[in-house]
Amino acid sequence: MQFENSKTFAQKLDAEDPLKECRNRFHHPKLNGKTATYFCGNSLGLEPKTAKEFVNQELDDWAEFAVEGHFHAKTPWFSYQDIFPEPLSKLVGALPKEVSVMNGLTVNLHLLLVSFYNPRGKRFKIICEAKAFPSDQYALESQVKFHGYEPEEAIIEIAPRKGEDLIREEDILKAIAETGDELALVMFGGVNYYTGQVFDIRTITTAGHAVGAQIGFDLAHGAGNIPLQLHDWNVDFACWCSYKYLNSGPGNVSGIFVHERHCNNPELHRFAGWWGNDPDERFKMEPGFHPAEGARGWQLSNVPVFGMAVHKSALDIHAEVGMDKLREKSLKLTGYLEFLLDDLNTKDVRIITPRDPSKRGCQLSLYVDKEAKKLHQALLNEGVITDYREPNVIRLAPVPLYNSFEDVWTFVDVLRRHLG
Repeated sequence: MQFENSKTFAQKLDAEDPLKECRNRFHHPKLNGKTATYFCGNSLGLEPKTAKEFVNQELDDWAEFAVEGHFHAKTPWFSYQDIFPEPLSKLVGALPKEVSVMNGLTVNLHLLLVSFYNPRGKRFKIICEAKAFPSDQYALESQVKFHGYEPEEAIIEIAPRKGEDLIREEDILKAIAETGDELALVMFGGVNYYTGQVFDIRTITTAGHAVGAQIGFDLAHGAGNIPLQLHDWNVDFACWCSYKYLNSGPGNVSGIFVHERHCNNPELHRFAGWWGNDPDERFKMEPGFHPAEGARGWQLSNVPVFGMAVHKSALDIHAEVGMDKLREKSLKLTGYLEFLLDDLNTKDVRIITPRDPSKRGCQLSLYVDKEAKKLHQALLNEGVITDYREPNVIRLAPVPLYNSFEDVWTFVDVLRRHLG
């Protein structure tokens, strides 16, 4: 498509957008009494307008049934988590039995590492990306120490080459091959939170398996953002949060994926909990853990229903729209944003996210040459909400469910004025 740098053209794209009505299904924040231009969905997605209705239903059921709500609520609480595998499996490219919803993201990452990081002999090393999200770094460091190793010896970080912003795939594959039979685990973010770089999950997984390692991904910035085929790509495990691109509320529940070949493997270590036990035996209240089939066997506690209700309200929208349509609009939105930023013709701001659309989701990260934090605040003062990350990066996420092309044009117009 031939883009144009004008508000009229942006409005034309919005008029032609088949997803334009989705914007009205979310609450948009206000600043100084006006609707804000929101580009922070990579940190916290907007609230679905149906969320309150879904939570109120559970509050009403609690009031009416009390403990009997586990069996008589509109959506019985005992089996509440079982409504999620079908829509989530379509979002992440899995079999329904390979996914479940529970806990928070880092809790789930630790639980999965219990099962999939089992160092033995000389096979104890982990390969991950440099500048991974801090929780991932802390999780890997603490798991390594728990097994008696030093992080400096056990963890190999793959960084961009000197003078570059992005990690080269060839450097990842080279490190995997060179580490060889010393490699226990490859653990990457599917999308790097800082640069927005999408990693080649299939290729990394194949390379890791070739040397006998387990392969896992933190998909906090991937689920609901990029197309995923976790089952077909043969990934061992993955986890993600629900509050970014899945619009399910601050700190809400996390999803997990465990490939079917591992789902019922009794040899895998795991930390067991009541809700992960076989549901047919759960209320016998007897010792001896017998895991439920599939990813449900990693569950620990009974369901946090109010958070799950919001998650359901958001996933209903995703299921209705589908990842194919979201991806199509996402490519167009970020393409238009990239075009407008390039048209600024300034050296003060540059895009550090991959230029290849297949190597990015809906986030573009901007390296600001000077006073990035001051620029971020200036944008906020004008009603444009972005995300600032030290030392000098502003992250933008035009989310296809609720951002418009006019939003994109407005942001760049404000940015232009402040760059002088």
